[in-house]
Amino acid sequence: MLGGILTAIVTPFDREGGIDYERFRELAQYLVENGSDGIVVAGTTGESPTLTDDERLELFRVAVDTLNGRGTVVAGTGTYSTAHSVHLTQQAHDVGVDGFLVVTPYYNKPPARGIIAHFKAVADVSDKPIVVYNIPSRVVVNIEPETICELAEIPTVRAVKQAHDDLDQARRILAETDLDLYAGDDPLIHPFLELGGVGVISVAAHIVGDRMQEMIQAFRVGDAAEAQRIDDELAPAFELLTVQTNPIAIKAALNLVGQRVGGVRLPLVEATGDEVARIRACLDRLGIAAVAAV
Repeated sequence: MLGGILTAIVTPFDREGGIDYERFRELAQYLVENGSDGIVVAGTTGESPTLTDDERLELFRVAVDTLNGRGTVVAGTGTYSTAHSVHLTQQAHDVGVDGFLVVTPYYNKPPARGIIAHFKAVADVSDKPIVVYNIPSRVVVNIEPETICELAEIPTVRAVKQAHDDLDQARRILAETDLDLYAGDDPLIHPFLELGGVGVISVAAHIVGDRMQEMIQAFRVGDAAEAQRIDDELAPAFELLTVQTNPIAIKAALNLVGQRVGGVRLPLVEATGDEVARIRACLDRLGIAAVAAV
């Protein structure tokens, strides 16, 4: 297992829109010191579609160097191009990451056999674990349980990030494969734990990582009531993420609490004044003080 809480880390930008690698280093350290078992670098929350290959690879290098074994580094290497995904995976492997998050090829809507061939090609270039990222709301295609069972036969496919609230599908993954099941949306963490999932690939852990870790640990020692209580308390953190498409919302929240991560790259845009006010209200309900303006 790569960890119970893997935070899909944002990519900090400077005023000119370039990557602020020093702030990225500081944020990665902060996350592993505050509840995260590791980070996912250059995922959707990291604005991967707007990063160049050189930027991605430098983020991987900085993450590996910064954490230095104190937390896992999972590289987001999936794209809609198999050749490009293979290239990024090979490069990330050479950098020394601990595993790969590979999203379903998007936009061109491949059939199931194409998805399987895609993952096999990626798996051929590294012996490190692959997390299959199933997020039908963004890529249109849902990886059906039958296809996930076939993917599970690839030796290095070890886990699924399931950003899909179909609990029956999650049950089938657990019943019919040996894959680790991660909640791919933060509100799914508690129901997935109840099903037998191992944890979450999280956005909310940027601001409530310690509390999320406490919830997982309470559940693992059999204190279901405490786990449920903490989950209920975290509702404003999950609500915050719905204010606007991420990472717009989480970057606004981080900037409000003093974790300066800058803005976003087009076609994403900054949170509006009304959206910032709603995000601030969610932080207030969590008992987290906003110390800066956005």
